[in-house]
Amino acid sequence: MEPDPNPGAVDAVDAVVFSLVSLAVVVTIIGTTVAVVEVARALAARLIVSDAAALLPAMNLLVAAQSGWGKSFKSQHVMEQNIPEYDRVVVLDFCDEYRGLVKAGMADWWIVGPREREWSASTWSDFLDANEKVVLARHDLVDVEEWRQVANTVIGEARRHGDVLVVVDEAHFVAPQQGKLPSEVKGLATTGRGEGASSVFITQRLAEADKTVISQCQARLLGGFESKADLRAVDKVAEYPVDLHNHTMRERIAGLPDDLKPDDRETPESLQKHKDGDDVVGSEWVYSDDSGDRERRNTRGLADEMATTHYGNQGNPLKV
Repeated sequence: MEPDPNPGAVDAVDAVVFSLVSLAVVVTIIGTTVAVVEVARALAARLIVSDAAALLPAMNLLVAAQSGWGKSFKSQHVMEQNIPEYDRVVVLDFCDEYRGLVKAGMADWWIVGPREREWSASTWSDFLDANEKVVLARHDLVDVEEWRQVANTVIGEARRHGDVLVVVDEAHFVAPQQGKLPSEVKGLATTGRGEGASSVFITQRLAEADKTVISQCQARLLGGFESKADLRAVDKVAEYPVDLHNHTMRERIAGLPDDLKPDDRETPESLQKHKDGDDVVGSEWVYSDDSGDRERRNTRGLADEMATTHYGNQGNPLKV
């Protein structure tokens, strides 16, 4: 074989080929990285609802139980888990019960009074720009109808602010079964997930909350009830015997799945509150979602795990 008369030219060609191949590899890696980032952004909206703190895609969560069951305490636990996961959070606090989040530095606090009820959508938009995570507490001078209008406007602007968690306390006032459902509230429940918005609807009167909102909740945390109307509403969303939520039921519950039976007693099988003297120290719940996951839960001892303190609407700590 004849020796190459110009070996340097061959080396140069090889170098160019090697550079082009390397460049192609780099471009491929960059492209893959960009794709991964975009996927991550698409999954940025998420809601933690399990005790194990698993991340789920953007969703609507229903939290419901009769008055005195520890509903706002359990709801604050959900908020505490989720506030760090979202760019923006708006808590519509009807009874001013979630100041513990503010005292722990997890959110700002603002009273919605006669001045704020007159704010335009653009004013609320500017406010949310300046307060990325905020608890909005209703002033006593703002009645239910006025609060519903304020909530509708705030929800509309919050939905336009990207990755957001909207919490609607006393949802039966904001989204009542009787009357027309406010458009932005309906949009949050029906199309909010596609916009990257998650929501938590909290109510003690499930029968009085709008059925569209309830039906659009992909996950549920349900406690105890006595009202027959509320129990009928539970029966429409629960895929297990509704007697589980009737805390006055003392007998065994026919057809109750083993995974929803209490592990600390034979009877009553129904959900119960736990007391130490006159103090409520825990309550039982059922978590379920549209994927088929479900489990019985107990808030006894949960306060010791939380970073925030829950307060009643008079400002006194609750023993939970």
